[in-house]
Amino acid sequence: MNRQYLDWNATTPLRAEARAAMVEAMEVSGNPSSVHSEGRAAKMLLERAREQVAVALGAEGADLVFTSGATEAAAMVLAGRGIHCAPVEHSAVKAWCQQDLAVDGDGIVTVPDPARASLQLANNETGVIQVLPEDLASSDLTQAFGKVPFAFNWLGITAGFVSAHKLGGPKGVGALVLRKGTDSEALIRGGGQEQGRRGGTENLIGIAGFAAAAMTAQRDLEAGLWGEVAERRDRLEARLLAAAPEAVIAGKGARRLPNTTCLLTSGWKGETQVMQMDLAGFAISAGSACSSGKVRASGALQAMGYDDQQAQSAIRISISPALGDDQMNRFADAWEKAYSRWRDRNG
Repeated sequence: MNRQYLDWNATTPLRAEARAAMVEAMEVSGNPSSVHSEGRAAKMLLERAREQVAVALGAEGADLVFTSGATEAAAMVLAGRGIHCAPVEHSAVKAWCQQDLAVDGDGIVTVPDPARASLQLANNETGVIQVLPEDLASSDLTQAFGKVPFAFNWLGITAGFVSAHKLGGPKGVGALVLRKGTDSEALIRGGGQEQGRRGGTENLIGIAGFAAAAMTAQRDLEAGLWGEVAERRDRLEARLLAAAPEAVIAGKGARRLPNTTCLLTSGWKGETQVMQMDLAGFAISAGSACSSGKVRASGALQAMGYDDQQAQSAIRISISPALGDDQMNRFADAWEKAYSRWRDRNG
């Protein structure tokens, strides 16, 4: 079976450039904290990667700390800070925040006190893009990084966090970006690595892959590849809605990530659709990868005003620049057949 991967927001295939950089980094035997020649070579690789990720993020001059991913980075700036957020945030943020910020039907969040709030730049389930207020305490930049243009230094926020595997890098590595001089909680202590913000020898191989993926993703963005993705996404949505007029695209009234469709077909369980599409050769999800497998409605969709039945029917289709109209049409054909069977059974 010729399978198609339509779950880009969960994780991405490893880019060839990242793989090559990781293989090369495997030949660097030194510890970046050692002062001998081998250690200095490792340190040079580490700092070059830090500079490359900072440039891709538009964060030149900011403090960039390598972590195991955005989840750890979020905890470093949110734990014990009394930060407020909205229910549409990723669970890595909601774990540390008071979820009391208002959300409208398009998924747009109101932030009355930015200095005590965290607000994602783009939502992982719906793709809705927020306008970040000045002096925002922190932002989850993970889904937006590499898909839409932004620069950390222009956003006017205090802290941001990202994961490599969302843009073609390896799993298990990410970064916390801080406005120069901003404090963060050292959750892992015991050494002076990462400017004393995160103890432990750095994951040099993963970091090298992260940097290569970030640079390549930025190149793709500047080349306009994601604009073409948005056009294909819009054609797919038009076809799905024509086949199922009662279906709803969550967040359709807002600016969204170019690759993301969150489709609600009330009464038809999202988990069922995921299994049917999997058997047909297509990988999609029923929402966030971090909450999939849990039989409950999406808190993000409920916060947008959808009822339990609507929220439980959600599927997320998140595509990549590698997919063309032929693949999109094949998916639409398979989904329409499954929808027709479900509709016939349910009147």
